[in-house]
Amino acid sequence: MRSSNPALRGSVFQNFESYGDTTTMTITGTAVKTLIAIMLALLTAGMTWFRFQEAGGVAAGAAQAIMPLMMGGMIVGFILALVTMFKPTFAAFTTPLYALAEGCFLGGISAIVQSQFPKHDIVFQACCLTFGTLAVMLFLYQSGIIKVTDKLRMGIGAAGGAICMVYVASWVMGMFGMPIPYIHGAGPIGIGFSLVVVGVAAAFLLLDFDLIDRMVASNAPKYMEWYGAFALMMTLVWLYLEILRLLSKLHSRD
Repeated sequence: MRSSNPALRGSVFQNFESYGDTTTMTITGTAVKTLIAIMLALLTAGMTWFRFQEAGGVAAGAAQAIMPLMMGGMIVGFILALVTMFKPTFAAFTTPLYALAEGCFLGGISAIVQSQFPKHDIVFQACCLTFGTLAVMLFLYQSGIIKVTDKLRMGIGAAGGAICMVYVASWVMGMFGMPIPYIHGAGPIGIGFSLVVVGVAAAFLLLDFDLIDRMVASNAPKYMEWYGAFALMMTLVWLYLEILRLLSKLHSRD
């Protein structure tokens, strides 16, 4: 079975014994490493945020001041994600670096969005909703209220694929001056679309939890704890960005 998160593809279960690691992955170890990754991301996000404020905040030149950090973080994060997915044995090194890079990107995006809505604590709201969603989905998974079945995996994977196709089509059409109408706006259709995307991103967490459990049950080597943390970080980054997008649409109607 495959997760819609590419970092947790089925092939990560193959040939664990060939890596020669005498210790095995645990849920607690994965949780600790996920927390470390989140803290690293928050560190660089805060640095980028304060750099934006020092450059004038809402001033026109502030965004340009953090653009190298933001774009550099996005590009470096993308490269590190590819390396980690194809070489899980590097996860102990690439996951912390990925978290630091993504923090620069998220901090820049957050600072720019906040400057557009100075009367609202939109970034604080997005952070609270992201971690709140993580807690709720973990409770639903651990309690067995939602069971991850083959049909659920297929459904979430199909929804994720459809969203990806819409975003790619919107990007391509936008290059020719013909963006997909309504979905990026603050009207009912745009808000409805964002709600669906946030819901699917939250559902990805269930698949991540499930595959981490199965890796632990398969006696995956210890370094896979970092790989599990990396996979969860990917989903949390996407979830945060989508929640931030949704809140931006809602507040722009005020």
